[in-house]
Amino acid sequence: MKRLFLWLLLVAAFAGSCTQKTSEIRFIVASDMGRIGESEQKAIAELMGRFAQDNRIDFMAIAGDPIHHVGVIGVEDTVWNERIEDIYTAPSLHAIPWYVVLGNHEYQGCVQAIIDYSKVSERWNAPERYFTMTQRIGRKNNILFVFIDTTPLIEKYRQLDHEEHIYSDASEQSIERQINWLDSVLLGSNDRWKIVVGHHPVYAKTTKEAHERTDMQKRVGALFEKHGVDFYICGHIHNFQHIHRTGSKVHYVVNSSASQSRPVYEIDEVEGMIFGNPDPGFSVFTVLDNSVRFLFVNHTGETVYEHTVLRARDRQWLP
Repeated sequence: MKRLFLWLLLVAAFAGSCTQKTSEIRFIVASDMGRIGESEQKAIAELMGRFAQDNRIDFMAIAGDPIHHVGVIGVEDTVWNERIEDIYTAPSLHAIPWYVVLGNHEYQGCVQAIIDYSKVSERWNAPERYFTMTQRIGRKNNILFVFIDTTPLIEKYRQLDHEEHIYSDASEQSIERQINWLDSVLLGSNDRWKIVVGHHPVYAKTTKEAHERTDMQKRVGALFEKHGVDFYICGHIHNFQHIHRTGSKVHYVVNSSASQSRPVYEIDEVEGMIFGNPDPGFSVFTVLDNSVRFLFVNHTGETVYEHTVLRARDRQWLP
């Protein structure tokens, strides 16, 4: 925890030393959350609340699976209280917006209820299955945030929905429509930074079926590379990973579970794998005009990893 707060003081000092004052956007990433407080969920919720109270946080990005295990059946489902409202009680976490993408577990319930909950909770923002949001950075530049719906992009879920009706309406969602939308959004962006948030990884070290990642690589990974996305942030694997492949501009960041984590399995080599850690926790991103720094914070408040990416292309610094 001391390392975390010391780093934040250093960021403030750096920003203040610039000849031109540069604004910053800071956000927390959480994912794979709602387990009725089981495992480390309550401890992590309290830690995020204290962190948001002591530091200026602009919003939270929820990278899928906020509600294990089978989603919700409606906006009045008691699961909302059991897995969200009774756990994330800190006023500081009510004071900031949560931007939410769907995970595979939400597709086991009523997806529309996840979207409609935006009308019930002031902090919950899930306007569509996929959507964008921009933040101003500096005097004239923007950060583009793109939130995507990854479950329908993976054939396994579409097949299980079609044959066994496990994953709600995944097979009814148009892959082509979402991909065309994503291509158009990224193509039309002149923003300073492009950050995409989804649930399933494009690259990761995991025992989960490889076709999940090859489907993502084929359908969205190529667009990230084509349009110069800076970061793709996801969950699903339940541990921390940072992957930056040779020749790629994209930093692939896997956020750990905010409840129950898993080991970083040594089953194969992932090209570009820089770091992995099995602790549960959350991530913190600080975006300035010319740099992005992110931290992996575990369930005890320890910063287990930090990394800075500079805006100038092909320049980056590793601590």
